[in-house]
Amino acid sequence: MTRFRVFATCDIGREALDRLRERGYDLEVYPDPDPPPKSLILEKVASGIDALITTLRDPVDAQVFEAGKDTLKVVAQDAVGYDNIDREAANRCRIPFTHTPGVLTQATAEFAFFILGALSRKLYSSERLVRGNRWKGWHPYLPFLGSEVTGKTVGVVGMGRIGRAFARKCTGLDMNVLCCGSRPVDPVFLTALRELQECAAGTGLVSRACTVRETTFEDLLGQSDYVSLHVPLTERTRHLMGESAFRLMKPTACLINTSRGGVVDEEALCRALRAGQLAGAALDVFSIEPLPADSPLRDPELEDRLRLYHHFASGTAETRLSPDPDRGIAGCTVEALIQILEGGAALDLGSFDPVVNREAFR
Repeated sequence: MTRFRVFATCDIGREALDRLRERGYDLEVYPDPDPPPKSLILEKVASGIDALITTLRDPVDAQVFEAGKDTLKVVAQDAVGYDNIDREAANRCRIPFTHTPGVLTQATAEFAFFILGALSRKLYSSERLVRGNRWKGWHPYLPFLGSEVTGKTVGVVGMGRIGRAFARKCTGLDMNVLCCGSRPVDPVFLTALRELQECAAGTGLVSRACTVRETTFEDLLGQSDYVSLHVPLTERTRHLMGESAFRLMKPTACLINTSRGGVVDEEALCRALRAGQLAGAALDVFSIEPLPADSPLRDPELEDRLRLYHHFASGTAETRLSPDPDRGIAGCTVEALIQILEGGAALDLGSFDPVVNREAFR
């Protein structure tokens, strides 16, 4: 068996990486928890490695692809997103890069659902009150009240795998669902979700069937009590949620973002929260990560209305580390790498699901 050389910019999980070692691969893993300097990535690629395992933290640009255009056979990204990778440069050098579609769908959808509830019911504010020994006793409405989620309307922006999974979880709390995307929403999915709700109402499990319908982005913003973002970061979606979008939202509405930080104009969000244009927001992703110390999102005035998390939506042991390519990001990353390195000419890169830049091989 060919002794392929692989450099991983991060330890993505011992069990998954051991699959490469067991197959005789020459594997080098960058040992530090912080990302390696770009100069080191360039050095490793130029040295003739066959494969590069990357994360969202790593800039994989034209320099990297040019350095490996004669030897690099694949860049395997340990994530679903890939906005850190220069697609045009990869295509010019005819180097495939992969991602991990499907394996983090449920983890991300449930996290978005959980932080929606945590924001709405003011769980952070309640715990801080108790831990700060400032809870003086029970009262009907003091020091504050949260908002019930049951029966409210949620707007789902982006109806890919994660958006659909999130919408389905919301119907479990009898929420009305409005949805929109860059293309028409799958009618089979909409019909199935409606039938599920009608069945629940018909058997008495719920008092009424919640509504599920597709609508425009503007209508969704105006009608929703919660707006949850599930879109990739593109030129079209950058700052999708900005001043004009916030003006359309209800002042009692909340924003949830587990997609990409750049989808939200963070300064505009802070202004909207201060002006009372919306009630709150919960963010798992940011324009710059980790969140800078001087970010306006850290304003203490917004603390009780703005939940901030550390890009944690897929952060379960199962989803991040499982060596099973159908269950874990690490397993899917390694499996894609193996298939490309060992599949050779027999593997159709133009139809292999983990490959992102299929157009380079048509």
